[in-house]
Amino acid sequence: MTDLDRFALLVHLGATLFMAGVIWYVQIVHYPMFDMADRAGFAAWEARHSALTTWVVAPAMLVEAATGLWLAASPPRGSDAAALWLGVALLAVAWLATAFLSVPLHGRLSAGWDAEAHRLLVATNWVRTTAWSLRAALVLAVAGRLMR
Repeated sequence: MTDLDRFALLVHLGATLFMAGVIWYVQIVHYPMFDMADRAGFAAWEARHSALTTWVVAPAMLVEAATGLWLAASPPRGSDAAALWLGVALLAVAWLATAFLSVPLHGRLSAGWDAEAHRLLVATNWVRTTAWSLRAALVLAVAGRLMR
């Protein structure tokens, strides 16, 4: 494995583990607590939440996607190309769930408190939580195999 491959793998591993940690925090703590926010100011609260969250997750998501595609397209010697492509597929699930489930539900919440949108946000976020958790396990396994 080249130094560039090692670097890409470590950056990818870091971004993936970061996103897995963030999504578990969001799933267990943050999203469930939305219902405790002030109803009168909820639209402003949601707008601030969305803006700040984007600053936290967008760089990691972009780095994870770029390094994941790079590693899958040019697998380091000794790695499992199928596992790397499976990781890309799981990343696609997470991104699609974000685009087609989470973002529209945040859009509904941006108009003001909506109990049904909140319930669906918490429930459908399990798709992203599962995808990033499986990715974390997969990337750890790939890294572990390459470190042997």
